[in-house]
Amino acid sequence: MTEPSCLAAVRHSYDTVARAYAERVPEPRALDPVSRAMLAAFADLVRTRGPVADLGCGPGKVTAHLAALGVPVFGVDVSPRMIELARSAHPDLRFEVGSMTALDLGDGELGGVLAYYATHHTPPGQLPAVFTEFHRVLSPGGRLLLAGHTGDGEHLRPTRAYGDHPVSYESYLLPPDRIAALLQDAGLVVTTRVVQEPEGTSTRRTGTFLAYRPER
Repeated sequence: MTEPSCLAAVRHSYDTVARAYAERVPEPRALDPVSRAMLAAFADLVRTRGPVADLGCGPGKVTAHLAALGVPVFGVDVSPRMIELARSAHPDLRFEVGSMTALDLGDGELGGVLAYYATHHTPPGQLPAVFTEFHRVLSPGGRLLLAGHTGDGEHLRPTRAYGDHPVSYESYLLPPDRIAALLQDAGLVVTTRVVQEPEGTSTRRTGTFLAYRPER
């Protein structure tokens, strides 16, 4: 698969904000109870299924959280700087530079895929290819947990982020029903969908989806 042009903007932006991002993004144990429960449920589902890839792992905080829950997990991120920070913070875990659009993994190699706030920079027209890639690398019965911001189709073009650092990525906030439909179209069976309305300091609705690749 040819690398989408948007990846260059994502890579450069997250290389730029990597240190500030790592300092500002909370540890998983500080997440709200529902988000923590969904991560724990995913860990229960994949713990004995084989390797699990945390795609868009950033500085590795969620990767390490899953590892502490007994999951055989490794991290992948398009930003080399993020991978440097992840390796430094968690030297006992495996982290690789790579893109979820074209994973360096064999067909059916994974027991689980985590995409945690990692797909919203992908233009909607390219999501079918990304979700098909998730399906390809999952073994039959393998599980996916996808979480992220949702909306009514907003297309955001921020220029500064994480302490006023310059960024050039774009974000696409899709309705939960559309995300679920795209996962189904890619051959994944959605079993659980949790939509959380803004609460406290949060200003955006979020959606979390559990899905699996069918046995046949």
